[in-house]
Amino acid sequence: MEWILDILSQHSALQAVIILSMICACGLALGKVKILGISLGVTFVFFTGILLGHLGLSIDGQVLLYAEDFGLAIFVYALGVQVGPGFFSSLRKSGVSLTMLALLVVLLGTAFTIAMPAMFHVKLTDAIGIMCGATTNTPALGAAQQTLAQLHQPTSGAALGCALTYPLGVVGVILAILFMHKTVVHKSDIVTSGQEQHDQTYIAAYHVENPGIFGKKVGELASISGAQFIISRLWRGGKVSIPSSDTVLNEGDRLLVITNDDSSATMQVLFGEQEKTDFNKDDIDWNAIDSKLVSRRILVTRPNMNGKRLGDLKLRNHFGVNVTRIFRNGVRLLATPDLHILLGDRITVVGEEASIANVEKILGNAVKDLDEPNLISIFIGLTIGLLVGLIPIAIPGIGTPVRLGLAGGPIIIGILMGAYGPRLHMVTYTTQSANLMMRSLGLSMYLACLGLDSGRDFFATVMRPEGLTWILSGFLLTVIPVLIVGIMALKLMKIDFGTICGMLCGAMANPMALDYALDSLKSDRASVAYTTVYPLCMFVRVILAQLILLAFL
Repeated sequence: MEWILDILSQHSALQAVIILSMICACGLALGKVKILGISLGVTFVFFTGILLGHLGLSIDGQVLLYAEDFGLAIFVYALGVQVGPGFFSSLRKSGVSLTMLALLVVLLGTAFTIAMPAMFHVKLTDAIGIMCGATTNTPALGAAQQTLAQLHQPTSGAALGCALTYPLGVVGVILAILFMHKTVVHKSDIVTSGQEQHDQTYIAAYHVENPGIFGKKVGELASISGAQFIISRLWRGGKVSIPSSDTVLNEGDRLLVITNDDSSATMQVLFGEQEKTDFNKDDIDWNAIDSKLVSRRILVTRPNMNGKRLGDLKLRNHFGVNVTRIFRNGVRLLATPDLHILLGDRITVVGEEASIANVEKILGNAVKDLDEPNLISIFIGLTIGLLVGLIPIAIPGIGTPVRLGLAGGPIIIGILMGAYGPRLHMVTYTTQSANLMMRSLGLSMYLACLGLDSGRDFFATVMRPEGLTWILSGFLLTVIPVLIVGIMALKLMKIDFGTICGMLCGAMANPMALDYALDSLKSDRASVAYTTVYPLCMFVRVILAQLILLAFL
C-alpha cells in the first residue's frame, strides 16, 4: 500500500492524471445518484474535488492550471461548434430579446453588489470577489485583482470571496432552474427535441384559387410575394409532378408548399384555400401521398460538398428532383438556393426513385464517412480562439485592457467555425456523440481542477466569522436575479423554458448549470441560447467589476 500512497502524494505527471481521473470517475458516478428524483450530474465532480482537496490531495500547480484551462477551452469550443450552424438564424429570430434579458440579470447582480457593503457590512473589495464567485466568472476576478493592484489595494479578500461563493454560485443557478421547473413551469412551456425540428419550416397543401396568379410561372410568384417558399409537388388532372421555376400554375391546381412559419399566412393569400391536413406531424408517410414520387432524406458525407450553395448544385435541372428541407443540428431549415450545405446535413429530396439514387451518389449518404472527426480543424479553431482571447481591448476610462480570456475567445471562434468554416472549405463537422464526448471531457477536467484547488482553504474559510455572511450574500446574488428574470421571461414574454435556462446559464457564465439543463430537458435550445448571450455577458461583467472599483474606491 505504501507505493500507492507515494504515487498519490508525490507530484508528477502520472500522479496528476491518476488524481484527476479518480475525481472525475467518483464525481460522475455520484452524479448518477438521484435524491428525491433530482441529480446534480457533473456538478458532483466539483464537490468531489473540493473534498479531496480538503483531505490534502494536490497536484503540481502548473499541471493543475494547464488541465483546468485546457478543459474549459475544449468545452466552450465544442459547444460553439455545435450551435454555430444555427446560431445566427437563432440570433436574428430571438437574439435581441434574449440578450436584453441576460443583461438584466447582469445589471441586477451588479446593483446587488454595489448595495452589499450597506446591506451586509462587507467591504467593497470583498463584495467584488463574492460577485465573481456567485456568477462563476473567474475572468472578472482576474480583471478586478489587476485593478485593485493598480489602486494599491489588497487582492486577497476578493480571491477568498470568489473561492467561498463559487460552489454555491454553481449550485444556485441549478437550484433556481429546478425551483422554476417544479413550481411555475408547465408541460407546454417545454419544447422537446422532436418539436424543435419544426422551428423554421411549415408544410401545407393549397388549392390555386387566386385569379391573380392564373397563368403565371412559379418563378414569378417568388418575386411578387417577397416570401420564400418551395413547391414540393403539384397535382393536376389526377397526375403528380415536380414543378420548376418555369411551371405555369392553373386554376384548380393542388400544391404542397414548404415555407417558413412566418410566411404561412402569406401563402394562403397568394394561392388560395389551405387544406386541413396537418403535414407537420412526425408520423407523416410522405411516400404514401402519391405512388409516382418518393421522398428520401439523404446525408451529406462527401467532403467536396461541404460549404457549397444549394442552388449551385442544380439538382432540379440535372436530376428532376426537388430539395425541400434540410435538417441540421435538430433544426429544420427551408432549402433555399442561397443556403450553404454542410457536411452532416440531412437533405430531404422528392423525385422518382432512379433520380434520387443519382442524387445520393452526388451527396454521399455514407454514414461511416462521418465517423472520424476532423481533428485538424478542431486544433486550428482552438489555437485561433485562445489567441483571440488574449487580445487586449482598450476601454475608455479604464487603465487595464479587457480580454475575452480562454472561455470567451474559443466559444466565439467555435461559433464562427461552425457557421462559416465550411465556406472556407474547412470540415468542422463532428458527430453528436463525438461533440458530446469533447464537451463532457473538457467540463469534467475543468471542474475536477477547480474543486481540487478550492478545497484546500474552503472549509477553513467557512469557519471564519464573516464566512457565513459571504456565503449568504453570494447565494442571494446568484438566485434572486435568476428567479426574477426567469419567471418574467416565462410568464410575461412566453419564452420556452429550455431557451430561458440557456439564457440564464449564459448570463451567469455557468457551463455546469447548462449541462444540467441539457440533461434534464433533453433539448438543444438551451445550448443555442447560452452561446447567444454568454460572450457579451461575460465581457460586460469583466468591465463592470473594474468600473465598480474605479468608481467607488
